[in-house]
Amino acid sequence: MTLDALMLSRIQFAANISFHILFPTITIALCWFLLFFRIRFVRTRETAWEEAYYFWTKVFALTFALGVVSGIVMSFQFGTNWPGFMEKTGDISGPLLGYEVLTAFFLEASFLGIMLFGRGRVSERVHLTATVLVALGTTLSAFWILSLNSWMQTPAGYEIVNGKFLPTDWFAVVFNPSFPYRFAHKLLASALTAAFLIAGLSAWQLLKATATDGTHKAMRVAVFTAAIVIPIQFVAGDLHGLNTLEHQPAKVAAMEGIWETERGAPLTLFGIPDEAAGTTHLAITIPKLASLILTHELDGEIAGIDAFPDAHPPVAPVFYAFRIMVGVGSLMLVVSAFAAWKLWGQRGRARISLPRPLLWTLSAMTFSGWVATLSGWYVTETGRQPFVVYGVLRTSDVVTSVPSPFIGATLVAYLLVYGLLLVTYVGVLKYMAENPVTHAPVKVTDAGLGKAGV
Repeated sequence: MTLDALMLSRIQFAANISFHILFPTITIALCWFLLFFRIRFVRTRETAWEEAYYFWTKVFALTFALGVVSGIVMSFQFGTNWPGFMEKTGDISGPLLGYEVLTAFFLEASFLGIMLFGRGRVSERVHLTATVLVALGTTLSAFWILSLNSWMQTPAGYEIVNGKFLPTDWFAVVFNPSFPYRFAHKLLASALTAAFLIAGLSAWQLLKATATDGTHKAMRVAVFTAAIVIPIQFVAGDLHGLNTLEHQPAKVAAMEGIWETERGAPLTLFGIPDEAAGTTHLAITIPKLASLILTHELDGEIAGIDAFPDAHPPVAPVFYAFRIMVGVGSLMLVVSAFAAWKLWGQRGRARISLPRPLLWTLSAMTFSGWVATLSGWYVTETGRQPFVVYGVLRTSDVVTSVPSPFIGATLVAYLLVYGLLLVTYVGVLKYMAENPVTHAPVKVTDAGLGKAGV
């Protein structure tokens, strides 16, 4: 691997987006959890639901702040490392990014303050509405960003004039062939990430004897959400895989470690891919299963790496990342199902009781959603190479001309800062879990700002 400007720019962009994606992956779904907590409090007036709401609102605010800061850095990356991308695709990517800011970011930022500081200052109706709008904002943000990313994976609704991509059908651009699958897959991934974060921190509070009444409520909601969502995610992932086989067969060949086009291709559970030799060493396989899963036929044909001699991604990173994603997802399935089974027998109890080994397991899996999300993201993005817009625009054609030493220096700086921020973020969450703030009940009225219509 040559550390030239192209490779260093790719590594730097990967580092930036890997850090950034951690936080939207939480906030997209976490706000819907907050909305559920708030609705339950409004309907039941149980202070436990309010405890859960305000604890996790603070987590949301911290996570949202880091997502905003890292997102700003991401936008600079397009100009500093990939100027050719915006030059060639700006007529499509620019508006989509603009829509994300106008319809989503402003919505989140405008009403987040009411969520955080409106307690006792605005009416219950206004406070609940603010939570709804922030939740909608996070989802809209994901909608526009994933629309652009999906267009880069499966471009549609455009024409190329003088080397520039111009939109001819905005509906086709936004709802390109892979967008519905990618959007659903991401929303479900966010739900799982937030669910395991809530369950993990709640389990830690139970272990450390710092749990509030809200902890028990949040734990129950998170565990049952994870148990319901993870099977749906597997189905969505399968549908996404079929879509990828249709539009990006080279990516699937790398994911499955299929070197030669064949019928009845086996499923490789694990092995050591060797791209130079064109084989997978120590492979553990199940005959014909890859063809059955991907084509729904035992003798279905799957294109191998040999079908894409100069246009296939690096095999090893895609191969390993895919297995990490599936492995972590399978572990999530087992743990959430077992935890849900244990909690099902405690229906009606205000406080829950789980075996300490299970609590330790849930605590250890607090950030398991991050691992699965990053692995899946690496499959998606590395699997698109050597193209930045799949099949029509190569990554090497849009990279910066900045000398590689300058890129390397900023890469090191980014890694140091991001490492510090990540450690600090995890440390703050741990501190919050071990030192929860108890909120005294507030008498809910329609007086003051609420009556004024704020």
